[in-house]
This record gives sequence, C-alpha cells and structure tokens, in this order.
Amino acid sequence: MKKLMPLILLMIMSLKGFSQNVTDSTSIQLKKPIAKLVIKDLITGDGLKEELTLSISKIGLLEQKVVLKDSIIKNLNFQVGNFESIMLTKTDQLSLSQELSKRLQTDLKKQKLKTKLMGGAGIVAVIGVVLLLN
Repeated sequence: MKKLMPLILLMIMSLKGFSQNVTDSTSIQLKKPIAKLVIKDLITGDGLKEELTLSISKIGLLEQKVVLKDSIIKNLNFQVGNFESIMLTKTDQLSLSQELSKRLQTDLKKQKLKTKLMGGAGIVAVIGVVLLLN
C-alpha cells in the first residue's frame, strides 16, 4: 500500500499529459475564398503537368522525324553520288567506243586501199606476164 500511494499521486499529476486530445496536422481549415483559389491552383498545376508530358512526347516524336528525314536525305545523297558515278562511267564508255569506232573506220579505209592496190597490182602483173610471154 505504501507503493500504491506514490503511484496514485504520480498518476494524478500526470493526468494532463494523458488527457490531451490528438491533433490532426493534415487537416487545415481555410476560408472559402482561399480554398477556392487553392483548388483552382491545384487544377491548373495538374493541367500544366499533363501539358508538359504531352509536350515532351511531342518533342520526342519530332526528334524521331528529324532523324528519319536526315537518314532519308543521306540515302538520297548517296544515290545521287552513285548515279553521278554511273553517268561518268557511261560517258567514258561512250567516248572510248567512239574512239574505237574512228580507229576501226580508218583501219577499214586502209585495208580497202591495200586491197585495191593489190587487186590493181595483180592485174598489172598478169598483163606484164602476158606481154613477156608473147
């Protein structure tokens, strides 16, 4: 019982500590016009967040388009280079074939002249033999 008395005394003195009400720190009471402004700001902020995510995705798509267009331009430039080299090769082939054709024509003319001379020389030889034999 001696121990019970100090215990009761201590409990009575600390009664105020146990009797405190728990305060909810998450609820804040605002006046009506201020609450409307806070709600308006929250809705605007949510809209801006959504707009930002859409803008970022749009920028990503635009970057992909730019990369695609750059690759197409590079491919077309490569094709133009190939066509130019083909045209240069064809031009060289054409000039070579024209040169060979001219050489062939001059060689053909020379051969015709030789044939005519040989044919004429043969006739002269036959006439010479006939005259010698007579």
